[in-house]
Amino acid sequence: MKMTVVGNWKMNLAQNSARELVRSLAQAGVKSDNAVDVIVCPPYTLLGTVADLQIEGIAIGAQNCHHAAKGAFTGEISAEMLVEIGCRYVILGHSERRRDQHEDNELIGRKAHHALQSGLRPIICIGETLEQRKNGETFSVIKDQLDKIITSATAECVSSCIVAYEPIWAIGTGLAASAEQAEEVHVCIREHLKACAVADLVPLLYGGSVTADNAAALFACRNIDGALVGGASLKVDEFSSIVQAAREVVH
Repeated sequence: MKMTVVGNWKMNLAQNSARELVRSLAQAGVKSDNAVDVIVCPPYTLLGTVADLQIEGIAIGAQNCHHAAKGAFTGEISAEMLVEIGCRYVILGHSERRRDQHEDNELIGRKAHHALQSGLRPIICIGETLEQRKNGETFSVIKDQLDKIITSATAECVSSCIVAYEPIWAIGTGLAASAEQAEEVHVCIREHLKACAVADLVPLLYGGSVTADNAAALFACRNIDGALVGGASLKVDEFSSIVQAAREVVH
């Protein structure tokens, strides 16, 4: 399966720094090819800025969207608006939105269904807390999240999505899951998706303190098809090294 590397910029950068970052990535050879798809997900205010650069080989995604096409939803952005500005992907269900905006799996499923119908490919995030992992609940938590999202979105919809496993305890903490820990959860996800009649070829990404130092070991795992990268995606050398590590993988 082709690898996928997604850069989630979160709430960082301004117009000039965004242009500089994308141009520098292009100059460093960071782009999609036969081995890897490269996606960057800037904040809403920078989507047009990045799209206007028209950098070949770097696809654009958003960090969220609403579940409705339009209406009285102050402060929200629809999938249709994102498509119009040049987005092809959208991150949904990131743990920071689950925590801060109290998004649940049913809502994430509704968003995924509408986003896909509107022309965006959803990148659906799931993951457990440190307490849940310590209590041996990782697999049950992951399956429950998937079940509720699939029920809301439909198995057919999820078959066309990307799923990103992001252990909450590893996001922005520097405590990345080991390759072995990540792989065993990815195996669980893939087997559960099959059991839920979701297509076998759904890309499974790992996210959570992915760096140039640990990317190769993660990508060597059979069921890890790429990465959702946070802080390292803002650094040209780091992100370039991660993309190159993905490019060198043959599953």
